[in-house]
Amino acid sequence: MRVLKAVVPVLALVAVVAGCSSSEGKDEERLTAQRENYCTQLGEWQEARNAAGTDTPESSGYDEVGAVAQDAFLAMRPLRDAPVDGGRTLAEATVAAMSNRDSEAEGRVVQYCDDVGFEMLTR
Repeated sequence: MRVLKAVVPVLALVAVVAGCSSSEGKDEERLTAQRENYCTQLGEWQEARNAAGTDTPESSGYDEVGAVAQDAFLAMRPLRDAPVDGGRTLAEATVAAMSNRDSEAEGRVVQYCDDVGFEMLTR
């Protein structure tokens, strides 16, 4: 009976630790997927913006840029508090880059994608 009393807490601790490792791995996978999605959407926004740069403001290219920007904003939401250079968050830098055409902010979000391993997804 004494052995059983000693084994049960140890088994419970092992189960808890194993559960934490498993959830930590899933959290890391989810974070990686969120980062990849954001960087993909950022790259698509850059591509649409660059293509629309040759269009006139009345053309549908500008409408497409807005729609693609919306997708990038949605992809950024779970990562919004991530720090980027210059003491900004990813949300602040993304808004500045896409809404204000701030090239320094765009550089910060591109650098973020580089830092998390998805530099090839941006332009």
